Amino acid sequence: MNLGAFSISLPVKDLAKSIAFYEDLGFSHFGGTVEHNYAIMTSGDTLIGLFQGMFERPMLTFNPGWDQAAQNVDPFEDVRDIKAKVIAAGHEVSQETGEDTGNGSFVVIDPDGNPILIDQHR
Repeated sequence: MNLGAFSISLPVKDLAKSIAFYEDLGFSHFGGTVEHNYAIMTSGDTLIGLFQGMFERPMLTFNPGWDQAAQNVDPFEDVRDIKAKVIAAGHEVSQETGEDTGNGSFVVIDPDGNPILIDQHR
């Protein structure tokens, strides 16, 4: 199973302040807006997602269809196919979004309670 690009998604209290902080560390603001309460930050092959008011705990995040530079790749394994494999392996998924094609996501919890977000943007 190919889960795509890896990043950490962090809950933040003040998105604008967090963007500025990570820019001070050499990250570039790749996507998202303060108005939409999220920002994707990149530094080389490192991705960090900053999210204000969307969730309470840091999450491991994988983006099917993206490489580590947040660029589209083809072919890629669709989020719905990944979800079906996760369910077939006996794991519960939650917070499912998306239709039959395109964007979609779900969360699976590892045995220690850590949330893992599989989040496809295409």
